[in-house]
Amino acid sequence: MKKKIICLGLVCLMFAMMLTGCASNGGTDKKTARAADELVLAIGGEPDDGFDPTTGWGRYGSPLFQSTLLTRDNDLNIVNDLATGYIISDDGLTWSYQIRKDVKFSDGTPLTAADVVFTYETTAKSGSVVDLSVMVSAKAIDDYTVEFKLNKPQSTFLYTTAALGIVPKASYSSDYAQKPVGSGPYKFVQWDKGQQLIVEANANYYGTKPEFKKVTFLYLSEEATFAAAKAGEVDMASIVPSLTSQKVDGMTLKTVDSVDNRGISLPYVKSGTATAEGYPIGNDVTSDLAIRKAINYAIDRQNLVDGVLLGYGSEAYSVCDGLPWGNTETAITDGDSEGAKKMLADGGWIDSDGDGIVEKDGVKAEFTLIYPSSDKVRQSLAISVIDMITPIGIKVNVEGKSWDEIYKLMFSNAVLFGWGSHDPIEMYNIYYSGNAGIETNDPTFYKNDKVDAYMNQALATTDEAAANELWKKAQWDGQTGFSTLGDAPWAWLVNIDHLYLVDDSLDIGQNRTEPHGHGWPITANITEWHRK
Repeated sequence: MKKKIICLGLVCLMFAMMLTGCASNGGTDKKTARAADELVLAIGGEPDDGFDPTTGWGRYGSPLFQSTLLTRDNDLNIVNDLATGYIISDDGLTWSYQIRKDVKFSDGTPLTAADVVFTYETTAKSGSVVDLSVMVSAKAIDDYTVEFKLNKPQSTFLYTTAALGIVPKASYSSDYAQKPVGSGPYKFVQWDKGQQLIVEANANYYGTKPEFKKVTFLYLSEEATFAAAKAGEVDMASIVPSLTSQKVDGMTLKTVDSVDNRGISLPYVKSGTATAEGYPIGNDVTSDLAIRKAINYAIDRQNLVDGVLLGYGSEAYSVCDGLPWGNTETAITDGDSEGAKKMLADGGWIDSDGDGIVEKDGVKAEFTLIYPSSDKVRQSLAISVIDMITPIGIKVNVEGKSWDEIYKLMFSNAVLFGWGSHDPIEMYNIYYSGNAGIETNDPTFYKNDKVDAYMNQALATTDEAAANELWKKAQWDGQTGFSTLGDAPWAWLVNIDHLYLVDDSLDIGQNRTEPHGHGWPITANITEWHRK
């Protein structure tokens, strides 16, 4: 393993040096050599498991290769894509979609209702992060009508049909994720894992034809990405806030709003139990409401935005700030260390021995905060949060771990997670008690029967406006909820702006508020991109 890491490091270093060497003439020659209808992007987003929608590809952004029944426009409104319309039965159990008759996959075969049915059935059987447990059946009524039967009404099924890319029944196989075929604006050409992905415009695409005939995605480290931008080797580069102070000739910094948030899970129950796999559950410190509330009020979120994100972000008070189902009443006045100290004292947490750490019933207010060791921004956030919490008498030990380690420790330790979706089902995944311990869902083992009831009601209605009001009540109804005003099983920190260096010759149109940074959400409107 060590030899592989060293070799990979040498390759990245050589590539960065090679790019830097090309920059001696400002990268002009390289830009000229690239055809006007070609793009080179270094925006990350390489999936671990490939490009198969039935196992989760595309749910956090544009699937690029595949089309969806519905989609979102630049203002995030749900609009038709493959579908020309849909009807929901009065009881919310039957959803019928009419689909276009002019759609072909990139291999030239027609897309019909049978492919839609196959995609949804395959997804349901995969047991992946795409949850279709509510679906009883999918049936092709004719070649261009598909009917879904649900076992109960579910308002968020609408968002599923706006995210799940359709795969071809005839050619789908076990290696589909490595060589996807779809009906999206681009078709797969070549994937050199860890290095690059090459795609070409899909000549069979039914929508607006993209101007760029070839797009190459480079998978580089932060340092190599920035070197490639300076060398004129890329048309777009995703960068971190610490690099924004350095100007790059011929490129302009583009800031895109997001609901890509960072928050700390705070185990809600006391210790003493374990999962079926034997992973410990609960924490005797964070299980106390006074501790969780004090942490939330002591954190100065604007300070995190200014200090860690260098201003490229906003304060986060929930997992859905600014979205239609977000409850604006849950924003608090934070950075209040004195108020936090009073909350602890009122909750029975006292520094009885003068060591600066409060305690209650013989338990010291000390716990561990874990972050993914590969993530520098989360590391900086964790360290900054500790500086804010220590003065109120809570000792936090910060540790960087691999995700394999985090999965075993996250039910009994605080973890700095990243979330953010255009679908309220994410809220359900994080807070609904029935999801506790399933993958990364409800890692705190939070449970509030009234909150569960609100969320179940939100799912059960087919009225989107009514559902949004119920999602808001789950956060805070004036008496209870999972927000800081209520049970506070999470301490949300910041929403991160997505930062891109964009070549001055490239117009990327109107950008959408982006979700959590998996895939390439920036490419959602790629058919609108053009050279100026």
